[in-house]
Amino acid sequence: MGKGPASCMEGAVMNKEDKIYVAGHRGLVGSAIVRRLQKEGFDHLVLRTHKELDLTRQADVDKFFEEERPKFVIVAAAKVGGIHANSTYPAEFIGINLQIQTNVIDAAYKTGVKKLLFLGSSCIYPKFAPQPIKEDALLTGPLEPTNEWYAVAKIAGIKMCQAYRLQYNWDAISGMPTNLYGPYDNFHPENSHVLPALIRRFHEAKLMGAKEVVVWGTGSPLREFLHVDDLADAVIFVMEKYSDLPHVNMGSGEEVTIKELAELVKEVVGFEGELNWDTTKPEGTPRKLMDNSKLVSLGWKPKISLKEGLIDTYKWYLENCAY
Repeated sequence: MGKGPASCMEGAVMNKEDKIYVAGHRGLVGSAIVRRLQKEGFDHLVLRTHKELDLTRQADVDKFFEEERPKFVIVAAAKVGGIHANSTYPAEFIGINLQIQTNVIDAAYKTGVKKLLFLGSSCIYPKFAPQPIKEDALLTGPLEPTNEWYAVAKIAGIKMCQAYRLQYNWDAISGMPTNLYGPYDNFHPENSHVLPALIRRFHEAKLMGAKEVVVWGTGSPLREFLHVDDLADAVIFVMEKYSDLPHVNMGSGEEVTIKELAELVKEVVGFEGELNWDTTKPEGTPRKLMDNSKLVSLGWKPKISLKEGLIDTYKWYLENCAY
């Protein structure tokens, strides 16, 4: 592919005085990236709320990039939701995400951004992909039907970055995070993911003096979790160390059963009742683990253990969400 950004392993280097635009800076992922950049001394961050800049409006996005002209862009903005939301609003999940990423990626290229990182999700992989899931499993089989609209949009984002790299020799890369958790997570009782949902349920059971918490399934499925501050660390790492056509997995490389997770959350929260399992209820895919060996081989590794991360997340929940 030649010696341009299509094949080199290190791209443009971020300097402290460079303008960096983080799209989606108020979410779980974006807020962690902003915290990390600020900690590293990057003071010229360009941030806009949804009210200030609607990323689905191409003219507004073009105008923003023309005026601000950031040098680096991290795309953490997306419409996200659980199984119920994806099945209820499929047009929004594919349409809004396609609009956001298309507008941002194209405007970034047209205004001379040096490097762009597009963040996706592990749901881009086939439902029955071999475990642990390597990057080359992409497009080798059918997707999980419950979130295919979101997944197709994210796959399109990866391919758009690759197309702009191939045609324009532009330094656009993609990273695919695993299941994330941490400060600013969604703790909603009905549409949150398993880890924040368990934190809320055990906390509320502790407050009410409940004798038991019942969790769906057998507790046997294996899942991978990465603290969002570790993801932010990986984001900075790939912005500085990775520049290539294929996307890269961003995961902890470690898995835990739902039963082990529930017992750990129970311990961290301090719930003293019983933990029981309703084996008549569904529990999802038996195993879902991403292969993070590509990122590890470049020199990155996660630093926050699951227990440390849970303690940190529960502390944030107590200070910001609990009643």
